[in-house]
Amino acid sequence: MIMRKDVDPALTWDLSSIYKTEEDMYRDAAKMKEMAEAIEKEYRGRLDCPERIAECMDLYREVYTLSVLTGNYCDLAVSVDYYDTHNQDRNDRISRLIADIFSRLSFIRTELSALDQELLEKAGEISPGNRLYLMDIVREKPHMLSPETERVLAALSPSMEVPYQIYNMAKLADMKFPPFEAGGKEYPLGYSIFEDDYEYEKDTEIRRKAFRAFSKKLRDYENVTAAAYNARVQSEKAESTVRGYQSVFDFLLFPQKVTEEMYHRQIDLIMEHLAPHMRRYARLLQKIYGLDRMTFADLKIAVDPDFAPRISIHEAGERVAEGLSILGEDYTDMVREAFRDRWIDFASNQGKSTGGFCASPYGKNSFILFSWNGRMSDVFTLAHELGHAGHFKLCNEAQSIFDTDVSTYFVEAPSTMNELILAHYLLKTNPDRRFRRWVISSMVGDTYFHNFVTHLLEAAYQREVYKIVDQGGSVSADKLSVIMKDTLKKFWGDAVEIDDDAALTWMRQPHYYMGLYPYTYSAGLTIATQVCRRIETEGAPAVEDWKRVLSAGSTKDPAELAAMAGIDITTDGPLLDTIAYVGSLIDEIEALTEELESGD
Repeated sequence: MIMRKDVDPALTWDLSSIYKTEEDMYRDAAKMKEMAEAIEKEYRGRLDCPERIAECMDLYREVYTLSVLTGNYCDLAVSVDYYDTHNQDRNDRISRLIADIFSRLSFIRTELSALDQELLEKAGEISPGNRLYLMDIVREKPHMLSPETERVLAALSPSMEVPYQIYNMAKLADMKFPPFEAGGKEYPLGYSIFEDDYEYEKDTEIRRKAFRAFSKKLRDYENVTAAAYNARVQSEKAESTVRGYQSVFDFLLFPQKVTEEMYHRQIDLIMEHLAPHMRRYARLLQKIYGLDRMTFADLKIAVDPDFAPRISIHEAGERVAEGLSILGEDYTDMVREAFRDRWIDFASNQGKSTGGFCASPYGKNSFILFSWNGRMSDVFTLAHELGHAGHFKLCNEAQSIFDTDVSTYFVEAPSTMNELILAHYLLKTNPDRRFRRWVISSMVGDTYFHNFVTHLLEAAYQREVYKIVDQGGSVSADKLSVIMKDTLKKFWGDAVEIDDDAALTWMRQPHYYMGLYPYTYSAGLTIATQVCRRIETEGAPAVEDWKRVLSAGSTKDPAELAAMAGIDITTDGPLLDTIAYVGSLIDEIEALTEELESGD
């Protein structure tokens, strides 16, 4: 893979839409610091009436906005090149500045938490953009600490992110993969090329040998990765205890505004009810490829690898815009703007983050990172990330910045919804049975596999880790591998061979450093599946309901957002129905495969 400096700029995102120059960013950083010092001087110990509270919160909201813009500008630059020491140093400098600023301003939350709710409600009436933030302070009162303790915790916040930084540096900067050999030929290997290419390779020898070579290198870093992860979960447990939560689960679910029952339901029902369907899917892949055995390295192969078309970036943009046109002209205009104005970083280069994400700094356009490989699966990835962009475009325009912190339980619904809408659109464009099988298998093998299997298994594994930590224990590399191996075996049963290399899957995801995030992918896709089915049957009224949901931001909790779209996620119904739907898709893939093989 090439270095970042050698990448075609047309394949990179353009961060100048946040700041034209680094100097502009530093000017805002200086302004942010000056404002924070002025706020502390003027309002510390003087938040004694609704008017002063409203004034202070308006200024605080402006500081928060500047922290989002400066922080994103620096962090996004690092994410595409972990070898760039200038960007690393700049990002560290801004992170420390932001931590210092919010340490200074931590008095706001602690002083407000000591006031009567009625006073905060009156302040919210004066300046509505602060109302929900103030009500969240009321909700957090039982877990607030002394002003000095809150100040110290805010100052130490960058240290809390050190485990994640260690993980990324080991993975993206230090981990160098030697080439491997298959069929008498040498092949290059790297994190991105393995996850974006070799995992989907139709040649069984290449695919399995790539997995072995990849796993061998991971194992060289298992102890440092485990130490970083243990440090992270221990710090979360420590804070949950200090703040008086009953468990680390309560602490991590509190900001998501969902019940522990909703969390456990998502994991337990999928582990029990989806597993039989996915075992059937694994056996179908084994039969299609004529494999001697089905291994973990074989799970990402396509049902019909020779059919999957290659596609250019330009064609992808047109396909996504057409597929999402049901969401309205404004939405498709946003999609075209994203391609035209370089919101997307398509490049493949050394030191770039793996996977994909979308960042949407308030008041600016979104920024999407992933590595382009020219497959139709990339088109679904683009649709997914543009779902985040569309979501935050609507809620950022409609809400105060304080009301755009959408619960992670819901945040993957708009993204996975786009994948489903695109798939349903494609099914209408071509009646050919082979094409239909390819689209449906893309839904199962990509959309549902990624969110209902890959991330859900991460969540099931993660739950066991937090149980150990909650009881005062710690985790090592060996223990983490045992937990992951047991989790994979429980789900796949005797349909898939789970070996010690598969057990190292715990090393491969950054989501473990983001609290209870992995399970929310399946939660979001559950909502998306139900809403998509509404759109298929009801059309425009369901689309308009969905747009109102997207615009609501965090003014509603996940159950309320789903209810706005006509879905009741407080019951088992939507999840069980979604699991049954996945099973019906696998039924159809099996039937179409039989028809195509028989020539009927």
